[in-house]
Amino acid sequence: MSVKAIRLSFITVLLFMTCNLFAQENRAGQRSAELEAARAAVITEKLGLTPEQAEKFWPVYNEFSSQRTELRKEYVQAKRAIDPNNPNPEQQQKLVTLGLTIRQKELDLEKDYSVRLMGLITAQQMMKLHSAEKDFQMMVLQQIQQRRNIQQRKENF
Repeated sequence: MSVKAIRLSFITVLLFMTCNLFAQENRAGQRSAELEAARAAVITEKLGLTPEQAEKFWPVYNEFSSQRTELRKEYVQAKRAIDPNNPNPEQQQKLVTLGLTIRQKELDLEKDYSVRLMGLITAQQMMKLHSAEKDFQMMVLQQIQQRRNIQQRKENF
C-alpha cells in the first residue's frame, strides 16, 4: 500500500471518527476529549511527527493551546457583558481596545511558543502547523454544518 493510500485511509478514519463524535449522545466532556484526540491525530499526520517528536511536541503545544484559549475566553466574556439591545459607545470602545490587547497577547504567546516548538520540530513542520490547525477547524465546521443540515431535514420531514 502506498504512503498516499495510507494517509487517505487515515484521514478517512479521522473524518468518520469526527462524524461519530457529533452523532453520539455522550457528555460534553467526553466529546471534548474525543475532539482533542481527533485534533491531535490530524495535526500529527499533517506535520508528519515521528513518535519521538510527538512525545515532546504535544505537552508544549497543549500548554500553548490552553493559554491561547484562556485569552480568547477573556474577550468572549467581555463581549457577552455588552447588551446588544442597548449599545453603549464607551463599552464598545473598551471591547475594541481589549480585542486589540488580546490579539497582541496572542501574538506574543505564539512567538514565545514558536521558539520552544522550533527546538522540538523542524521549520518545515512548524510552517505546516498553522495550516493543519485551520484544516482541522474547517473539518469540524463542515461536520457541524452537515449535522445541522440533517437535523433541519428531519424537522422539515
